[in-house]
Amino acid sequence: MGLAVVTLIAFACALPWFESRGLLIEPRSIALPADGRMHLAAVLQARLWQSENADSIQFSGDLRGTELRQAGRNVELWLQSPVEAGRHTILLRKRGATSVVPVEIQPDDQEDSARDGLPEWMPLHTPQDRQAFRAWFIELAERAAASTDKLPPEIVDCASLLRYAYREALVRHDDKWYAQFAAEQMPPLQSIAQWSYPNSPLGRELFRTRRGRYEPEQSTDGTFSQFADAKTLMTANAFPVSRRVEDARPGDIIFYRQLEQDSEYHSMILTGERGEWVVYHTGPIGAGKGEMRRMLLADLLRHPDARWRPVPDNSNFLGVYRWKILREQD
Repeated sequence: MGLAVVTLIAFACALPWFESRGLLIEPRSIALPADGRMHLAAVLQARLWQSENADSIQFSGDLRGTELRQAGRNVELWLQSPVEAGRHTILLRKRGATSVVPVEIQPDDQEDSARDGLPEWMPLHTPQDRQAFRAWFIELAERAAASTDKLPPEIVDCASLLRYAYREALVRHDDKWYAQFAAEQMPPLQSIAQWSYPNSPLGRELFRTRRGRYEPEQSTDGTFSQFADAKTLMTANAFPVSRRVEDARPGDIIFYRQLEQDSEYHSMILTGERGEWVVYHTGPIGAGKGEMRRMLLADLLRHPDARWRPVPDNSNFLGVYRWKILREQD
């Protein structure tokens, strides 16, 4: 049975509630945590919302990802909560009837259930968003490796490459963002839906700077920053997956610790459809500023300097890591 598509308009301010011709069964208002998850928001009169003649769905503001789901004799309205607190409304219109439902998005005060140092809204909850992040993270790293003559000025070492690709993978990839690149440089990949940088409770302070569980006051006390070095990215913003590169997925990161060098910690991004390539920035080489490099993982495994081989018996190889926002919790 087909479900009618609801005309939904979200406003920035609350409007008074009223109910007309029984469009809604419950509730009279909606309060949701700002956690980026899908929530059951309301139950609709099935006799009105079950129809082959579907209206259109329209969204404005930060209310996105609305779905109608059949639930027995009724129809459920599910809503993906924004990650920032605020007041909105949903306007329901059907067959000349109208209902206005105030929606309050409340600050998310849930505990750090994963105990990984991130607020609950920050990890990407759906496989689609996790895949979208991986696709952008890989694409941005690959483009940096292919555009050494037009490398973003901020990329000067392996850690800055990670920060750049991570941050830009999380932005809303709209026409303004695409305008900074040549038309042929960036494919039209899907952006993540849950939240976008810098439109979140953390603003531009994206990276955790120390280990530990997340506490609400840490969103403003300096625990998160725009900067984190390679060691901090590994220990506070990523988690270990394996010491075997065979267990890695595209978009994962391999880390090294080379005590003989000025910068001890180094990283490489696994790219390609199967993670068969690595992309990295060398960092300064002697008096030079260093360069972007791309090589086959198979060649890295046979590197003439054994310290760079990503194999379990190499003590300089710290293992395969994955961004914490990609941890699968659902």
